[in-house]
Amino acid sequence: MTTSATPTHCPYCALQCGMNLTPVPGGGVEVSERVDFPVNRGALCGKGRTAPVLLSSLLRLTSPLVRNAGVLEPASWDEALARITEGLSRTRTEHGPDACGVFGGGGLTNEKAYALGKFARVVLGTSQIDYNGRFCMSSAAAAGIRAFGLDRGLPFPLEDIPRTGCVILVGSNLAETMPPALRYLTELKANGGTLIVIDPRRTRTAEQADLHLAPRPGTDLALALGLLHLVVAEGRTDEAYIRERTSGWEEARAAAMAHWPEYVERITGVSVPRLREAVRLFCAPKDAMVLTARGPEQQSKGTDTVGAWINLCLATGRSGRPLSGYGCLTGQGNGQGGREHGQKADQLPGYRKLTDPAARRHVAEVWGVDPDSLPGPGRSAYELLDAMGTEIRSLLLMGSNPVVSAPRAAHIEQRLKSLDFLAVADVVLSETAALADVVLPVTQWAEETGTTTNLEGRVLLRRRAVTPPDGVRSDLHVLHELAARLGVEKGFPTDPEEVFDELRRASAGGPADYSGITYRRLAEGDGVFWPCPAPGGAEGSEGSEGDSPVRDRSVQDCSVQDRPPADRPAEDRPAKDRPPADRTAEDRPAEECTGDRVHPGTPRLFLDRFATEDGRARFVPVSHRAAAEEPDDEYPVLLTTGRVVAQYQSGAQTRRVDELNAAAPGPFVEMHPRLAERLGAADGDPVAVVSRRGRAVAPARITPTIRPDTVFMPFHWPGEGRANNLTNPALDPTSRMPEFKTCAVRVETVT
Repeated sequence: MTTSATPTHCPYCALQCGMNLTPVPGGGVEVSERVDFPVNRGALCGKGRTAPVLLSSLLRLTSPLVRNAGVLEPASWDEALARITEGLSRTRTEHGPDACGVFGGGGLTNEKAYALGKFARVVLGTSQIDYNGRFCMSSAAAAGIRAFGLDRGLPFPLEDIPRTGCVILVGSNLAETMPPALRYLTELKANGGTLIVIDPRRTRTAEQADLHLAPRPGTDLALALGLLHLVVAEGRTDEAYIRERTSGWEEARAAAMAHWPEYVERITGVSVPRLREAVRLFCAPKDAMVLTARGPEQQSKGTDTVGAWINLCLATGRSGRPLSGYGCLTGQGNGQGGREHGQKADQLPGYRKLTDPAARRHVAEVWGVDPDSLPGPGRSAYELLDAMGTEIRSLLLMGSNPVVSAPRAAHIEQRLKSLDFLAVADVVLSETAALADVVLPVTQWAEETGTTTNLEGRVLLRRRAVTPPDGVRSDLHVLHELAARLGVEKGFPTDPEEVFDELRRASAGGPADYSGITYRRLAEGDGVFWPCPAPGGAEGSEGSEGDSPVRDRSVQDCSVQDRPPADRPAEDRPAKDRPPADRTAEDRPAEECTGDRVHPGTPRLFLDRFATEDGRARFVPVSHRAAAEEPDDEYPVLLTTGRVVAQYQSGAQTRRVDELNAAAPGPFVEMHPRLAERLGAADGDPVAVVSRRGRAVAPARITPTIRPDTVFMPFHWPGEGRANNLTNPALDPTSRMPEFKTCAVRVETVT
């Protein structure tokens, strides 16, 4: 353990808030503010403040466990690794490599996600790998790639938000999901900007809004199309921008014009005057943004829904301009980096496509394997989990808890139980780990060094501050040992910096190019925004088909610095055109990004060109369609799900912290007083929510801040209050995102 404060980052959400960890006499560490880190400027939520509680050996795993006679018992590392080797080898021999599945997590560091993807494809030879981030940001990612040619959650830093003129926040409750970010919205309003919040509930975030629209769950697509219809009808489009920087407008315009205001009001429940007011507020200022989160994304039409909001930005000339544009508020701690470097079913490091021959050649060369040996794309997350016990016979799972977090969770729990072999590496004995044949105790955030990439695309260095307990190893150690036992003795180092250096080479020339980022650079600053190519291109960076042009177009290398600075605020001008006082550390090498000069990183994307073949953003024509499951006589109410401020994701970690449990002790069913009156339910009474997939029981929480036709449940708990017993696994055809955010249910009183 160090004896002084270690600057690092929170283990929870995608803000990756900065904090300092200082050893406490007698054991443990103390969290203190890190006011110099620009994302949170010292602010921390309760989860961040209490994160060190889980470093205690009393609350986490400290020994491998193996199942004997149906019971998990402590074992040595050698025995546990031997069991895993035997289980995976037997499956490969008897059923082939694709019968082995690998499931990762959006909380794994970049190094772990990279190594896990490499392990699946090189050591196991399986195509069957995906991760729980598929359940979070995949629809926004798919829509971003479709429109812009590139997916990075926010194409601008958070600091730009308070300086824009209007923000439409769609399906996000920042006040509870990432509280330190709420200040950006309050500062926006203090600066004279306006905030529009779209949510079926009047949340703590919606209470801050100048205008709150509460659409029926599952109708965000119709709402966005209705707003675009009004933009066109009222003559508010930016025709010069559309002509010069986009393609596909006529088709998208025609699709939007089929969604006239009265029709949209009938679908969404949002009145025409409020639709018109939203358009007025959004179009009045020069600069404006649309930010989406899980609300519009976790739908069976999530990609089209996000695409409709992007179309609104493009039609009004917002994207690719300073202080404007579309952004996705990524959720998980490394949800951005976790979807860039190979643990997705269809992806290679650097956000390369697994189906691209040039990408396969480049990555295979880095890995020292034959490109033809790399398997093709596999199943998406839910499809992989659903295939367990039939086509998937063994599973290696790291950093995920699908027993609580997956849709149709009771079914997924049974699929896990049907596996021939399950191995789980985790910090705690989660509900999923409790089903495993082997459980490996692994290090957590403060006990290891590694990088994460926050929702801005800012690559950060988490530093080791404490020594892990005896008996605990890192995920990199696990992969190193398993690879060696399975016949691959080289290529899986345990040192995270060595892994990162290989990741840099593998990503070089790709859309998410990290090749110019080093641990030293990260340690000396506040992170580096990707893309950040190495000087002159990294060694061996052949790039995949279209990758290098994508990098040049999105990063713009020196092209931004060569633009005339007219009509651009100081911080968006080339460094050579700024007053010295306005230059930042990122600007120093900005005009020197050729030859051996260091690239500064890319805080703001698309200012010159979009990352498409012709440099234009693409309108995509979309039309409203109903949710996969609509209410009927048997199931007349809509269910939507989400988070509460004191818990995180499946709750496997936060439910072990007393302070957080005191604030949020268990699940509940939020309902409107009119629905409660029809049921005869009082506040606190147990009620059952029943869908076609299952049943959940929790106390009623009666409030007028939710639509009368909707109930809300948080999804952090297992047991009889498990909300994901109810949710619908209907998948988006493009992103393969399940429809977490809406399904038909009935609500019953419980005696």
